[in-house]
Amino acid sequence: MSRKPITPADIRDHVLRLGEKHPPIPLESVDRTVKDPRGLRERFGHVIDYLARVELEVDRNVLELLTLLPDVSETDRLFYADVWQPQEIQHGLILDRLQQDVDLAPADPNTDDVSARIRLLGSLAHLRPVQEVARLLYYLTGAATEKAAVVAYNLLVDGLDEMGEDAVSRTIVQPIRRQEPGHFAFYRLSATEMIQQDVLAPWQLRLARVLRRKSFTPVGAHTPAQRAQFGAVLTTLGLADRVEDFGAQIGLVERELLWARHQGMRVPDHVLAALRDTLEQFRAQPHPAAA
Repeated sequence: MSRKPITPADIRDHVLRLGEKHPPIPLESVDRTVKDPRGLRERFGHVIDYLARVELEVDRNVLELLTLLPDVSETDRLFYADVWQPQEIQHGLILDRLQQDVDLAPADPNTDDVSARIRLLGSLAHLRPVQEVARLLYYLTGAATEKAAVVAYNLLVDGLDEMGEDAVSRTIVQPIRRQEPGHFAFYRLSATEMIQQDVLAPWQLRLARVLRRKSFTPVGAHTPAQRAQFGAVLTTLGLADRVEDFGAQIGLVERELLWARHQGMRVPDHVLAALRDTLEQFRAQPHPAAA
């Protein structure tokens, strides 16, 4: 955990800088020239489809946030409404256009179906102690999601460069990749500030640990079919044999903040179990493009 105290002003300044430095990527700014449509479709089509769907599901993510945090702070609102959502929507639209360019079906995002689990927790969110727990879980989920995106886009850039798909790499995936670390930093700063300021009592932290263990899923992988798709993405990007390293990256913030007393823990066990489950689901239902 960072030793330097983080203040609400630090977080707000970070959000304002993100908005200034990283406006949403205009669709007309990208070069969708694809040298080998069939090769791109067969090697990375399912990866692009997964990323496009997840990026386009931000509207549902905002509904979930408003359900969990009815008294959302002004800085949180500034982040999700003015910075994060507009950026992510453009990511999804650009990737979705790309996959249609290579003759794949459009993405099929779930933009309005808030899960029963979220609604149940939201029904208690008017109680301040519950909302504080929900807020920490929101930040931890966001940190894991954005770190996963950073890793995925880094590896996708490597693969596109290897294929010689310069336009797609340079004008689509690299600009998207540049915006993701700032999102991760927001969630990490916000979660760390809560812990540093002792916002949560010990019983709330225990509850957060229990809920995190029971609720963790990789980003966009809420059904068996989606978990198999996530396993296909891990396999294609070369992460199947490095799943512990990947788990350590996406579980870094929660390990620092929730499990710091567990000496020797490199990856939270529920994170590693969830990732391994996606690989098992994929192997049981192999995706042709990643087989």
